[in-house]
Amino acid sequence: MPVPIPLIVDAVVSLVGLALPPVFDFVRKKWIPAENDTPERTMGSLAATKPEVLPQFVEALGKYSEAQVKWFNRDVLGTPSQIIIDIRAAIRPIVIIVGLIHLTLTSFYPTDFSITDNTRFFYEAVIASWFGSRLVRK
Repeated sequence: MPVPIPLIVDAVVSLVGLALPPVFDFVRKKWIPAENDTPERTMGSLAATKPEVLPQFVEALGKYSEAQVKWFNRDVLGTPSQIIIDIRAAIRPIVIIVGLIHLTLTSFYPTDFSITDNTRFFYEAVIASWFGSRLVRK
């Protein structure tokens, strides 16, 4: 008996979502060189060779970091409330939990909990990429 096409597509979407984060991490580590020039190395170098310019470097580095934070938060007025920070942090886990529950209910009760193919593929891709990102070692 041949395997139905939707099951093959489901398997492909899940496998691609599962394999994509580790493959991306491998390619990034293998062919994109890591930067050796860090602020800490520069400070160590300056401390050993020209200690008189170290305070200016530290001050300039602090101003640079502050400018980066301001640019990153340019659309945020003031400090966001803790509830907003928590909601932003919870979006991906909520989508994964809802997707797992919806897919489970759809598999046990297909007539009561119908799901479109696009929604099913979205759930599978998000869940698989989350599991795939867990395979990547830091």
